[in-house]
Amino acid sequence: MGTTTVGTTTVGTTTEQAPQTGRAADRHDLIRVQGARENNLKDISVEIPKRRLTVFTGVSGSGKSSLVFATIAAESQRMINETYSAFVQNFMPTLSRPDVDVLEGLTTAIIVDQERMGANPRSTVGTATDANAMLRILFSRIGVPHIGPSTAFAFNVPTRVASGVMRTDKGGREEKSIVRDAVYQGGMCPRCEGMGAVNDFDLTAIYDGSRSLSEGALLVPGYSMDGWYGRIFSGAGLPMDKPVGQFTAKQLDKLLYGAPEKIRVEGVNLTYEGVLTKVQKSMLSKDVEAMQPHVRRFVERAVTFTTCPDCGGTRLSKEALSSKVNGKNIAELCSMQISDLALWLRDLEDASVAPLLGGLRHLLDSFTEIGLGYLSLDRPAGTLSGGEAQRTKMIRHLGSSLTDVTYVFDEPTIGLHPHDIARMNTLLLQLRDKGNTVLVVEHKPETITIADHVVDLGPGAGSAGGTVCFEGTVDGLRASDTTTGHHLDDRATLKEQVREATRVMEVRGASTHNLKDVDVDLPLGVLCVVTGVAGSGKSSLVHGSIAKRDGVVVVDQGAIKGSRRSNPATYTGLLEPVRKAFAKANGVKPALFSSNSEGACPTCNGAGVIYTDLGVMATVESTCEECEGRRFQTSVLEYTLGGKNIAEVLAMPVTEAEALFGPGGAAATPAAHKVLVRLADVGLGYLTLGQPLTTLSGGERQRLKLAAQMAEKGEVYVLDEPTTGLHLADVANLLALLDRLVDSGLSVVVIEHHQAVMAHADWIVDLGPGAGHDGGRVVFEGTPADLVAARSTLTGKHLAAYVGA
Repeated sequence: MGTTTVGTTTVGTTTEQAPQTGRAADRHDLIRVQGARENNLKDISVEIPKRRLTVFTGVSGSGKSSLVFATIAAESQRMINETYSAFVQNFMPTLSRPDVDVLEGLTTAIIVDQERMGANPRSTVGTATDANAMLRILFSRIGVPHIGPSTAFAFNVPTRVASGVMRTDKGGREEKSIVRDAVYQGGMCPRCEGMGAVNDFDLTAIYDGSRSLSEGALLVPGYSMDGWYGRIFSGAGLPMDKPVGQFTAKQLDKLLYGAPEKIRVEGVNLTYEGVLTKVQKSMLSKDVEAMQPHVRRFVERAVTFTTCPDCGGTRLSKEALSSKVNGKNIAELCSMQISDLALWLRDLEDASVAPLLGGLRHLLDSFTEIGLGYLSLDRPAGTLSGGEAQRTKMIRHLGSSLTDVTYVFDEPTIGLHPHDIARMNTLLLQLRDKGNTVLVVEHKPETITIADHVVDLGPGAGSAGGTVCFEGTVDGLRASDTTTGHHLDDRATLKEQVREATRVMEVRGASTHNLKDVDVDLPLGVLCVVTGVAGSGKSSLVHGSIAKRDGVVVVDQGAIKGSRRSNPATYTGLLEPVRKAFAKANGVKPALFSSNSEGACPTCNGAGVIYTDLGVMATVESTCEECEGRRFQTSVLEYTLGGKNIAEVLAMPVTEAEALFGPGGAAATPAAHKVLVRLADVGLGYLTLGQPLTTLSGGERQRLKLAAQMAEKGEVYVLDEPTTGLHLADVANLLALLDRLVDSGLSVVVIEHHQAVMAHADWIVDLGPGAGHDGGRVVFEGTPADLVAARSTLTGKHLAAYVGA
């Protein structure tokens, strides 16, 4: 399936070809967008052909996501939501209408984005894709011995035993029956409550026995005795001035493990519960990775997680584990590699569950087809990478019988080896050929070239972008005078001379996940790239054996934690020296120059906008009339530094601020200039300092994280796919940045699939040869030139084709 041109469809012809006598319905073959102004879009208009594959290109921050997600997909979802009753809408997220004049020809939009799957520790690949639900039904029907309904195999459902009077309403009559020890069988392991791990507290990290509660004995984040906690503990009858180490056993038990109880303090009804009781509920029920950094540090210090001895980490009760099909219980099936589980199911024949087996086989085959056959159903959903999560979400759409819907993809090739990209392209074309409109935001040339239609946005990023530079075919894009057109056929070349390693970092006997007792020496003082097909063990090697070592700084793909009040200036720590410089220049407190503190506009509390909640309608967001969106009190804006007030500084792009705070600038501040140089280095010179983090694209967020973490003192930098979200033109800038890091005496280890980064490396470690249990071995280590010459691995073959060797 190659490139096709926009032409006649099965239901009619395109607008250009529609005969005057045709039915009116046949003329709706375009999605028309007129006057789109969302985020940085500059009143643009585009026409997108339906039932075709359209790729949106442009540099990171040019407005692709604003057009595709924030305008087209958002309006489609909003209009669908409005078809529900007001009662139902009350439980759905409220969506405001995008800033656009006209949107015509929309169809139902299904969004498949890069968002990580829920960080709920109870969520697994199996529960997220309905595979577990189907397996539970299978075991409840043909499992031996039969132990109960499908809930008996669910690790999220506890077993309950009830005794007493059971009342049942029947036709206006109430029937009563007495039950004794009625068992409602669930599959949850009672010891670990279906988590697979039990925790133990290090009490020395919970309290300091030499201090009293009023002296701050509790070391748990948030437990300050200055506020309500002090009154609650006092009201519960705990001694506030006695060292905790001298508490009686009863007092200590109440402090740590006290069950929730109602108390009255200063005329207010409150609830007291023990410190560890509350920590268990508020912290340990969440995924550790999703916590705020200071809370995560506390949990890692105070809590040790060990595999549950009762269920062996399977999360299931002994009854659920006792029931088997063909000699295997449900936990054994969930721990198998999905491709192996699919083969196991092939041998299972039972007429009573034939439709169920057919559906389950199709679901598991979809995993293999999409390149995720190496996962297991018991893999926690929170541990999937952005690319893996996106492809897992795709699975439910592959077998869907829906047609004439709009599928919207956000860089579906993220985390994919060139070998896997061809497979992804086939899936996108299959969705199109079923009669769907497929919209893809993408940077990889391999996917751009299969498009029927291309929309290129730019020419720059941020305020320099937001216009349509090109619309048409791929060949037209190549011939166009646009940044994407110029770089579409760019190919990096192998370096003539590579750097020599100064020393090596030894990895011995690595066996995390699918690694097979790997021994490898990673050279330091050079640019080392770790590559291999998706699921070959790259992340397991780097994150499992290197990341935790001293002097190693890791920049991963994890989401940036921050609200709509957070911005690049607060996230990178830039605002601190800027506030101090303003305070020093004007002889006032630094807190005045924070929109989250004393200097905030009192009307909007420093948000710059007023949010009006209209119940079931969309929340209305309007610019604050008091501060006109500048977020600060008028009196604060009278203070200046280098001729600029704080609001003007936050409205500056990084490059402009770099000149202002740099040596020779009107407000020379070395600490601020250092941060600004790092932001410019990672290609974010166009970002304004006060732009909310929630408006940044995925690529921008990762580079912002890189700029922030470059400040950490480290000798080895580990980057996890830094080309994510980068335009072809920006990859060269990234390579220059990596070179600067190495030339400054640092060692850089990069997990990467992009051939330009591989070609630019000094040393390559290639894992494979396949994914899952077919991978986990080092199949090549050496220079890129040697890898290309040998062509002994999938990576070698693709890299050779890329550099034209």
